[in-house]
Amino acid sequence: MRYEIKGRFRNGMVWMPFRKVVDAHSEGLAREKVYSLIGSNHKVKRNLIKIESVELVE
Repeated sequence: MRYEIKGRFRNGMVWMPFRKVVDAHSEGLAREKVYSLIGSNHKVKRNLIKIESVELVE
C-alpha cells in the first residue's frame, strides 16, 4: 500500500512543510518511515517533526 504523509519539520527557527509518498504495510509503518527519512536527510529529531495528515493513495 502507498501512503501520502503531510506535515512540517523544524529547520533552525523555521517550520518547513513536507509531503512524502511512501510504501508501507500499515499507517503506523508509514509514519515510522517518514520519521526515519526526514531525520536522516535533515538531521532532525522526531520531536521536531509534526505529521498533520496520512492518506491512503490508490
